[in-house]
Amino acid sequence: MGRKLSSNAFSFTYGRLQHHSFYSILLFLLGLPVHIITFILFYLKKQKDPHSSLKSDLKSALEARGVREELYEEYKEQYERKHTFFNEKINKEKMTAEVNKLVEDRIEKLVSTEMEEIHQLKGTKPLTYTSYFQSLLENTTFLIISFIPGLLMYLLLGIYSNAFSKFIFERLIMSVFVITGVSILVFTILYLSPFDPAANLLGESATKDQIAAFNQMHGLDLPYLHQLWNSVKGIVTFDLGASFTGNEDVATSIANKFPVTLMIAIFSLVMAVVIAIPVGIISATRQNSFLDYSFMFIALIGLSIPNFWQGLIFILNFSIKLQWLPATYSPQNYLSIIMPVVVLGTGLTASVARMTRSSVLEIINEDYIITAKAKGLNQRQVLWKHAIGNAMIPIITVIGLLFGGMLGGAAVTEKVFNISGIGSYIVDKQFIPDIPAIMGGVIYIAITISLVNVLIDILYAFFDPRIKSKMKQL
Repeated sequence: MGRKLSSNAFSFTYGRLQHHSFYSILLFLLGLPVHIITFILFYLKKQKDPHSSLKSDLKSALEARGVREELYEEYKEQYERKHTFFNEKINKEKMTAEVNKLVEDRIEKLVSTEMEEIHQLKGTKPLTYTSYFQSLLENTTFLIISFIPGLLMYLLLGIYSNAFSKFIFERLIMSVFVITGVSILVFTILYLSPFDPAANLLGESATKDQIAAFNQMHGLDLPYLHQLWNSVKGIVTFDLGASFTGNEDVATSIANKFPVTLMIAIFSLVMAVVIAIPVGIISATRQNSFLDYSFMFIALIGLSIPNFWQGLIFILNFSIKLQWLPATYSPQNYLSIIMPVVVLGTGLTASVARMTRSSVLEIINEDYIITAKAKGLNQRQVLWKHAIGNAMIPIITVIGLLFGGMLGGAAVTEKVFNISGIGSYIVDKQFIPDIPAIMGGVIYIAITISLVNVLIDILYAFFDPRIKSKMKQL
């Protein structure tokens, strides 16, 4: 039963995707070894199909009734009348070619109409390659035999047979295009930058020969498109090359530095969610109260404090004066991560709290919330069963956007607390500019943000059933 259901799902998905020319071509290319054999089988079967000669029989019948001659005279008369009206000279060869084409098109339409009527009366369908291949997909034996040569095609059909897997797959494909676009844009900006890596690294005393040798060694003397291709190829093959400074392997350096930034950003995000969402809900449900004004005033302060200033104040008070926490980050000391997390998460917490308040306030004044209250539900039931889920969509959006900003904008916090993370790494390299190092750092951040956006899109469907139902209709 399970095998039959799976094969029917493949058949249905294949037929549905044939309505989209892009997917139709893609499925054919991915399953080319299978399609070559099945097309030969289809051709042989069509030759034996009694309906295959139906078209030629109908065409012959129409011509026997003199339909071709009637249509020819009709279109010829129209052609001559049109040229006479505009006082144009008639070219007989051109007229014959155009009239014959019109006649042939009209006969094809008449034949197609009659064929459809015949198939409708007999309850049959014309044999096409799509319908033939769909019928093969319903055969479990065929699926087993063709599974290995058609593996890529079946993977695509399997992905598109489920609404959620299709949704995730399309978002991942979009992320690939976004990352590629980011790579091209960043490289182009670095290429057009007035900074000269060779002159900055070798110093003012460097000779022209030394600068030329440096550019040749790192491929900086190549044309723009050649350098761009080398850069994108390195990203695709996970070979980011060596940095201009220290000749260190970029992939290894980033792999050592990126986890620190990601860990701080995740802990800051957790802090924001745990604190901001309850605060926003309380402020919304107790609008214009002392708690509401107090929470929003604190949130406004959190938005207004610059990270570097807040970090210095924390170091002065908690490290130098009170000596509770270490002033700089150390992987061996778990207490050293507290201040960077709080500093980086303060702005995020304030933004999420204000957005939560606004979103919940908007939802609790909707008609369906008033109806739920009128049915006798208490405030807590209305809030948790009806309001919170619908209010989470804009909150999740803000969280995702700000999380991406934290990854890219953590450089200030990392500098203040002497953290060797990806943010400070990119900042240190950009004034050279160290193209391989910057490209590697940006790509890591772009990949992480893209994956976060995919997760956010999935959370949309989790919190909003309307989005889930739309996904299934696509």
